[in-house]
Amino acid sequence: MNFNFGEILTRAWQIIWKHKILWVFGILASCSRGGGGGGSGAGNSGFNRSDSTPFDSGTFDRFGQWVSDHLWIVVVLVILVLLLIVIFAFLGTIGKIGLIKGTYKAEQGAAQLVLSELFSESMPYFWRVFGLSFLIGLVFLVILIPFILFGVLTAGIGLVCLLPLICILIPVSWVVSVIIEQANAAMVLEDLGMMDGLRRGWEIVKSNIGPALIMLLILGVIGFVVGFVVAIPILIVVVPAAIAYAVGNAQTNTPLFLMGVCICLYLPIAIVAQGVVVAYIQSAWTLTYMRLTDKPESGDTAPRIDNPVKPEDSDKTLLASPNA
Repeated sequence: MNFNFGEILTRAWQIIWKHKILWVFGILASCSRGGGGGGSGAGNSGFNRSDSTPFDSGTFDRFGQWVSDHLWIVVVLVILVLLLIVIFAFLGTIGKIGLIKGTYKAEQGAAQLVLSELFSESMPYFWRVFGLSFLIGLVFLVILIPFILFGVLTAGIGLVCLLPLICILIPVSWVVSVIIEQANAAMVLEDLGMMDGLRRGWEIVKSNIGPALIMLLILGVIGFVVGFVVAIPILIVVVPAAIAYAVGNAQTNTPLFLMGVCICLYLPIAIVAQGVVVAYIQSAWTLTYMRLTDKPESGDTAPRIDNPVKPEDSDKTLLASPNA
């Protein structure tokens, strides 16, 4: 199959550059994507005592006592975490749908995309797209739980035995991710239900497995490279601060304070950059779906005639023929 990858990649950039409102939906869509990051901290009191370890029985007893004494704080924290998960899932799903709808409308010749219109047009598809993501995530969780339990029970040795199976699951997860991308586009652009959209995505990928996987590889490399470039300023700030904090034997928190200030100042830039990358990748996947499904009907095998002869012209030609 002759599939023009360069045309899709170029067109996706043209769309998100012309319609920068899609960056907003890219930022929203990044809320539901896995994001690395996290901090770690440790106190010195647990490690400076030779008769105690950081996680001895007394530590767990004190922690349990603290939880029982401050149960309302624990309940509030759990509610806040669940609320944030719900909000992020909602915003991420709406962002993904908005990017699909926006890319489609731009490709159909829309001169301008309006934020409120895309948002309202995305709402009818929310439960389908969210339901599919939740279903696939649940399936993977069910698959991973036995691996995790087996690894814990065997102190990690069992994971070595399961390494060949894990290596098989990795490309399977890639194919599944492509199917999900095409299914999301099918649910939004063809107004299909969740299971019908999943079947449609499977049919498209099955018939075009080569272009689909190559596009996955290209977009994966683009996402990795851009993500690494965006993370470089954070590394430039974090690494010297960590070294200065370690060399100073944790006598002052000034390096950590400066690091936090720099990260907070850079965070808006990183968020916008991440939104642009997500918008570009989702736009490219939507265009991939449109190109893969832009085919003539299976019964339409007649050759195309640019200048068909009309019946009346045929009659005139027949009358004018000397052999008529």
